[in-house]
Amino acid sequence: QVQLVESGGGLVQAGGSLRLTCAASGSILSINAMGWYRQVPGKQRELVAQITRGGSTNYADSVKGRFTISRDNAKNTVYLQMNSLKPEDTAVYYCKANVRSLITSGFANDYWGQGTQVTVSS
Repeated sequence: QVQLVESGGGLVQAGGSLRLTCAASGSILSINAMGWYRQVPGKQRELVAQITRGGSTNYADSVKGRFTISRDNAKNTVYLQMNSLKPEDTAVYYCKANVRSLITSGFANDYWGQGTQVTVSS
């Protein structure tokens, strides 16, 4: 069993900052890419930022220069530092990890967290 637990969401005024954390636990052998996605009601879930095990990153155009993704491989944890937040960043943010685990005999599967709400007021 592999679990992803997100934390750090909340209510913030426009221009403010939040830091999201996602910790993976369970029968983990290794974690490949980790990422953050977001979803608003009535829309598809979209990629916000992704980071490989080696530290290569990519971002949605809408967050470039404002958000920074990072990870701690020793802690199986990924972070999303969100600065200069805008009302349009309001969404439920989900963590995703591509995990090799004992349960899947070493094959990699994608796992999702339960989501954390981020609300940016104008």
